[in-house]
Amino acid sequence: MKLSLRRAAMTMCLAVGLMGSSVHLGSSALAGVETNKVAVFHLDGPLLERPMGDMGFSFGAQPETLKGLVERFHKAGDDDSIRAILLTVGAPGMGFGQLEEIREAIETCGKPVYVHVDSLQTGLYTLASAAKHLSVTPTGDVWLLGFYTEGMYLRDMLEKIHVEPDVVHIGDYKSAGETFSRNGPSEAAEANMNWLLDGLYDGLVKNIADSRFNGDTDKVKNIINNAPYTAEKALKVGLIDSVQHRQDLVAELKKKYGDNLKFVHGFGKKSGPDIDFNNPFAFFQLIGDMMSGKAESKDPSIAIVYVEGAISTGQDEVSPFGGSSGAKSTSIRKALDKATADDSVKAVVLRVDSPGGSALASEIIYDAAMRVKAAGKPLVVSMGNVAASGGYYVSCGADKIIADPMTITASIGVVGGKVVTTGMWDSMGIHWHPYQRGDQAAIMSTARPWNENERDRIMTWMDEVYDVFKGHIVKHRKSKLSKPIDEMAGGRVFTGKQALDLGLVDQLGSMQDAIESAADLASLGDYEIKVLPRPKSFFEILGDEIGGKESESVRVSLGTQQGLFAAGSPLMDMVLPLLKTLDPQRAAALNTALMKLQILHDENIALMPAGDWVIRSN
Repeated sequence: MKLSLRRAAMTMCLAVGLMGSSVHLGSSALAGVETNKVAVFHLDGPLLERPMGDMGFSFGAQPETLKGLVERFHKAGDDDSIRAILLTVGAPGMGFGQLEEIREAIETCGKPVYVHVDSLQTGLYTLASAAKHLSVTPTGDVWLLGFYTEGMYLRDMLEKIHVEPDVVHIGDYKSAGETFSRNGPSEAAEANMNWLLDGLYDGLVKNIADSRFNGDTDKVKNIINNAPYTAEKALKVGLIDSVQHRQDLVAELKKKYGDNLKFVHGFGKKSGPDIDFNNPFAFFQLIGDMMSGKAESKDPSIAIVYVEGAISTGQDEVSPFGGSSGAKSTSIRKALDKATADDSVKAVVLRVDSPGGSALASEIIYDAAMRVKAAGKPLVVSMGNVAASGGYYVSCGADKIIADPMTITASIGVVGGKVVTTGMWDSMGIHWHPYQRGDQAAIMSTARPWNENERDRIMTWMDEVYDVFKGHIVKHRKSKLSKPIDEMAGGRVFTGKQALDLGLVDQLGSMQDAIESAADLASLGDYEIKVLPRPKSFFEILGDEIGGKESESVRVSLGTQQGLFAAGSPLMDMVLPLLKTLDPQRAAALNTALMKLQILHDENIALMPAGDWVIRSN
């Protein structure tokens, strides 16, 4: 019996693998007929140098290599059917050498390259500046700060544990041993690091100057010394070419090249579902695919999209054993875009239970929600326990906002910050020596608090985000507000009932009330409920994780979310169990507060309520 099952599984896997191969070949043949295409590339995650060994059949694509990526750029350049290249960027892990090679590929591939990002740091800007057109999401940012680095010295720490380093070296500048033998750099080591930074900095400035400022390196240095920039300010100084959402850039490309323009995602990559016969979990994946009901109903439906937990950029990570990583902007944007494009979806309910978070992520979700409305589909927000700050930001443009009477909402304001950790390192006997190129390069360093100039820059940036936040509310709810916006903003927090009296929400009610309201607005009789993204079964999640397959809207994690303060970090794994036993409500509030601190540490500018609430019901 076991042998028969094994043979059946192998037969099914072989059939799927062969079918995937034939689909791939057919798609390639059909693609050859189309002559008006844009090759779409996406940079996210690590970029390998050496390709992984040949594992035979495998689920999905193997991790990208630098060589493979550059070859795909040039393949697009040589393909007469490709009119342009669209490069989008997530959070890639690349060194300066890899950045240089991709930059060169952009310059030499022979096709115009359009780059769209939500945010840019110094290294990625060096790459993106070589593009024909560089666009950034509204309320995004360009952190062209230059370089800041620190050398770590452990001599004091080793003495605390009675360890004596005995280090020798040949060559005055061979300073690796100084990490253990000194509390700061030698004169030669400091000179070495300074000339290294000079070289990196000069190369950075030259690349940017050559690409965007006709070789004017002094202008580039001045721009760097006045960073960071909001997307709008980056446009004014010439760092980027447009401030727009990704779909607006896509629309411009269609206008330029024709409405029949096709976007080829993952251009040049191998596609088609392949099966790894040596993978004992391959059968689980197959079972998951069969159980998932992927042939979705085309009957009229109302889509429910959840914004649950802290709002941050990136993709959601789920575990086969439950839980997720909060409200991730990329995953929610994709879900809302799918609802917009799906003709069977007639209305959307956005269920918001979030204390807010990243300002940029909130804008991305807000914009995706507005595209639902622009497509003529009613959008109704259902507020849960909390829909404050970023949670209200993503809600304010809805056709109708329904809150529970006890919902905590509003908190219209902006918070910024960073974590200074020097005292912690000093207490352990670990010392850091700073090096810097660019007047603002250390603005987000954890080494010291902001100086007056840096604080003014951060406050100016926060003021701009605050004005955008208030502007969205006034645009959508001006006729409904009972007071001027400044009398309700400033971080003020209200219950759902108070928010109704102020015109910040439209109705008190439940999630079911929101669904029924959406049905009324869409003039629906019979309808289905469709949750987006579609929840995945245990077998699907496990198969995705083991096989390395990434879904449209979530990443899968068998581990926990790591961070300096967040739950799942070593610190909180030690402390929270005890606190939960002694005082579970305060422990939950502490966890939320530390989560917010982690967001500030990661995102720097956030839309979050002013405090956490411990409300006892007994």
